[in-house]
Amino acid sequence: MLQTMIQWLVETIGTLGYPGVFLLMAVESSVIPFPSELVMPPAGYLVSQGKMNPWLVVMAGGLGSLTGAYANYYSARYLGRPLLLQYGRFIGLAEAKLDRAEQFFAQHGEISTFVGRLIPVIRQLISVPAGLARMDHARFALYTTLGATIWCAVLAWIGYVIGDNQQMIAAMSRQAVAWALTGCLALVAGYLYWQKRRNQSA
Repeated sequence: MLQTMIQWLVETIGTLGYPGVFLLMAVESSVIPFPSELVMPPAGYLVSQGKMNPWLVVMAGGLGSLTGAYANYYSARYLGRPLLLQYGRFIGLAEAKLDRAEQFFAQHGEISTFVGRLIPVIRQLISVPAGLARMDHARFALYTTLGATIWCAVLAWIGYVIGDNQQMIAAMSRQAVAWALTGCLALVAGYLYWQKRRNQSA
């Protein structure tokens, strides 16, 4: 089944081109569970065949991710908080807890958004707390695009190097996830250390 899916994606992206990459990554970045590991490697394979430009592929993937992320952001910003305030008490989420969560994201939104875009499942959800906290649009767009573009580039490179071998794509994608998690842990540790030193200096 995976082989059929990969083949369908290669044909679809080959037909739709960069708008197809944009659309599929926008879907992946929203609440619809459609893994980017199935979108960007086929596009990278088409790059290796000389049928697509690597820079445009990565750009289309990053912008598509940003578009899908904004769908979640606006949903949370304009619909999420009223619903949480109305029904949150039934799951133990009082307004004070919501305020603290929003305050945390207001202080650490940049690192949270950037790192979240590199972690499976989290990258589809990280836009929700950003919307709840009404994160500044410029910062949200910058760190979302930065994290998403890096991830798209990694996956496209895997497809470029490996081709359409779906078993190797799956194995390398899992390895890329492991590398991303390790890098994110190191980045968060460095950020926390920097914050601690800054607070001590203050």
